[in-house]
Amino acid sequence: MTPFISRRSAAALLVWLAVAPGTAVAAAPAGGDPGAPDGSPTAAGDALSPLEEAARPLRTTEPSGPFEDLRPFGEAVGDAVVVGVGEAAHGSHDFVTFRHRVLRYLVEEKGFRSFVLEANWSAGLRLDDYLLTGRGDPARIMSEEFRNAYLLLHSQEYLDMIRWMRAYNVAHPGDPVRFAGTDNGYAGPELYDRVVGHVRRAHPGLLPAVTELYRGLRPALPVDAWMRAAVTAPLDERRARAERTGRVLELLRARGPGGTGDDHAWALRHATVIDQVARLYAFDLSDPRTGPQAMAYRDTVMAENTLWWHRHTGHRLVLGGHNSHLYTRSSTPTLPLTQGAVLRRRLGDGYLAVGLSFDRGAVHATAQGLQNPADQDVGRVEVEPAAPGSAEHVLDRVGHRNWYADLRTAPPAARALLDVTRPKREIGTDYPPAGDRVDLLRSADLVVHLDEIRPSHALPRCGDRLGVPGRTAAEQTRQGQGARPEEDQEQEAPAEQHR
Repeated sequence: MTPFISRRSAAALLVWLAVAPGTAVAAAPAGGDPGAPDGSPTAAGDALSPLEEAARPLRTTEPSGPFEDLRPFGEAVGDAVVVGVGEAAHGSHDFVTFRHRVLRYLVEEKGFRSFVLEANWSAGLRLDDYLLTGRGDPARIMSEEFRNAYLLLHSQEYLDMIRWMRAYNVAHPGDPVRFAGTDNGYAGPELYDRVVGHVRRAHPGLLPAVTELYRGLRPALPVDAWMRAAVTAPLDERRARAERTGRVLELLRARGPGGTGDDHAWALRHATVIDQVARLYAFDLSDPRTGPQAMAYRDTVMAENTLWWHRHTGHRLVLGGHNSHLYTRSSTPTLPLTQGAVLRRRLGDGYLAVGLSFDRGAVHATAQGLQNPADQDVGRVEVEPAAPGSAEHVLDRVGHRNWYADLRTAPPAARALLDVTRPKREIGTDYPPAGDRVDLLRSADLVVHLDEIRPSHALPRCGDRLGVPGRTAAEQTRQGQGARPEEDQEQEAPAEQHR
């Protein structure tokens, strides 16, 4: 394949990892009339009273104070075991703090015990260990893990949420809340260490084979550099890595539990995630048909990891991510199968999709289509009021400044009003978005609309330990991960970046 084409297409995957929406031109409506040809609203401007009746005002989007205004939200949750609370922009203060508020309410009053985020699995393990033990510094963990496609997660809003979760656990040591990341953009060194450590303890006869198959795969670069190198490596090399990670997974599955069943289950999941990451990068990105396939695979993986966490912990959980991933149907051709659609198929009414919207404000974002984003690429972007004919324009005509509604129980006229495919802003990491189209009634169970939003607050970076995010030797020993195999200590050189 032509190096220029492969590197350009491959690097685009890093943008897709962070921003599934906003990468495609507007598609034909999936149902309904989006508005008059001149862009002006049609029936939307004449039938707002039923939507007004369904709307419940929000007292605040900040994660503090009483929860009286969320009581109808709790009633709408009902018996759902996974509540997906989306966001219409990654770099927004208000969407993250609203989700934090919902998490607090569902933990304190509805028995939810996990928060699952569109972040890499190994980052989730590190943060979960902090929540359970108090070991480590969450600011440092976030600084080391939330880079490149994940850099907008490196915010004060998420750190505040993590610190609240830790405070809750200190007050409730016998009934802690937990954290998981479900994405497959990166598998940190701790995953390899835990798998190899389990094999050494439970299946020592497999150790030579597993060590050889994992040779050179354990990350020896910071997250952003590793992702850049992985996505630009030759296709045959990426596919060979996936064959090797898949072989380790087959060996573990064939052996069955060894030692404690829980230890085996965790090791098997870690090996599964390592394989999920390798298979994401094994897609042929020089083929224009492959991008949507890779994104569908990614969302399927996130759903599978969410379901595994729910089954293994027994927890009801709040799932955080972009609207486009949590909707129960696609809003863009670049993402033909959503995580929300998989969860709805597997859980039925046990999955509740909450879509978020806003009229105007400001967000943090990078330039459109920027590859391999870094902190210095992020800036404040002013977002103008929603255009006539858009989903946001319809929602913003409700009298409450900030509000939410259960679309399943809304009056028929309100449901008909929202059962129309309209343009909707779905801002990921970059701006401006090219244009998603959403039928809210068929994509979400609840909708939350904010009149105006503010940008998130970026955190300063902590220095990397020897340039490699992960554990010190003492931490590895304490957590029983085992020593790093000597043959895995080589450091891969990053591939040349496309410019």
